[in-house]
Amino acid sequence: MWEQLAPVGRDPRTGGYRRHAWTPVDLELRAWFRAQALGRGLTYEVDRNGNQWAWLGDPAAGDAVVTGSHLDSVPDGGAFDGPLGVVSAFAALDELRARGRTGSRPLGVVAFSDEEGARFGVACVGSRLAVGALEPERARALTDAEGVTLADAMRRAGHDPEGIGPDPERLGRVGVFVELHVEQGRALADLGRPVGVGSLIWPHGRWRFDFTGEANHAGTTRLKDRKDPMLTFAHTVLAARKRARLAEALATFGKVTVEPGGVNAVPGRVTGWLDARAPDGETLDRLVSAVEDGARERAARDGVELSVVRESHTAAQWFTPALRDRMAALLDDAPVLPTGAGHDAGVLSAVLPTAMLYVRNPTGVSHAPAEHADPRDCLAGVAALAEVLEGLVCR
Repeated sequence: MWEQLAPVGRDPRTGGYRRHAWTPVDLELRAWFRAQALGRGLTYEVDRNGNQWAWLGDPAAGDAVVTGSHLDSVPDGGAFDGPLGVVSAFAALDELRARGRTGSRPLGVVAFSDEEGARFGVACVGSRLAVGALEPERARALTDAEGVTLADAMRRAGHDPEGIGPDPERLGRVGVFVELHVEQGRALADLGRPVGVGSLIWPHGRWRFDFTGEANHAGTTRLKDRKDPMLTFAHTVLAARKRARLAEALATFGKVTVEPGGVNAVPGRVTGWLDARAPDGETLDRLVSAVEDGARERAARDGVELSVVRESHTAAQWFTPALRDRMAALLDDAPVLPTGAGHDAGVLSAVLPTAMLYVRNPTGVSHAPAEHADPRDCLAGVAALAEVLEGLVCR
């Protein structure tokens, strides 16, 4: 399975992956998932929000055990973030069938749509729509860098965007969801353990900072006459890093656009997107407020206007404590770890019991080509997931 997925969406220049939602590459990934489901004799479904499901047993019976993750990526992302969880889900199901231990509960594998939000700017679109955390009207109006709306992208891919929205009936069939994911950090490497269990996802969000100044000639405009939004933006980037360090939190400007974008022109407008994460909601609020206040103060000095828009926000997401503790004990007292990375399991935790398993990443790198997991650790992850699933379906 891993070898089949390896070339899909890979950029030969960077070694990273560009698997963005509702693109031809995404359709190739979806075809792969469908083939895996049908090749195992599983019931295959696509829900109203574009999420793919494969079922062993009748999901209408309810109280199903579901596992899986996503197949899309960030720009030039690594191979493991998302796909490892889907491949491991099918592999763990195979292991349970080989043992004859599939139990009486329906068992499902899911690939959630557009988890990374790389194309349309909002993460976990498929799961957020399903639980009602993203309004259908807003989702349909989301646009990519080319001005294509999510609605149009879905139509071009053969999916009806008019049907997207909350899916309580489908989620009501699910009794528990367990997501396996490559670790996005190096805690397990430092602990010398191949597999860990998730405790919670830090609160996090994305904010768009629009700095508007005055475009002008780079060779003739005196420095004292400039209203250069790039200066304000640069100051804000550095200030965000300092504020995050002092708060023991995280703040990153990872995307920026500059207009008009000429080498010999003072920019007229700079837009930067802030990703901020913190151990708790109060710390996150204080961090973002401090970054914004500092940016406004600097903008006033530079003669620049500033607009700040919160594009997304997610409160702390705790995985089900009883399930977390049970899994850790089952897996030889596996380490229990928090994370700053968002996941579909976190979104689903608002409406049903959820848990996460992490597979060791020796580089500690994620969302980049150097993301890695040793094959032996991946197999340990499959074994751990199979043990957890067996305990759930054969309870």
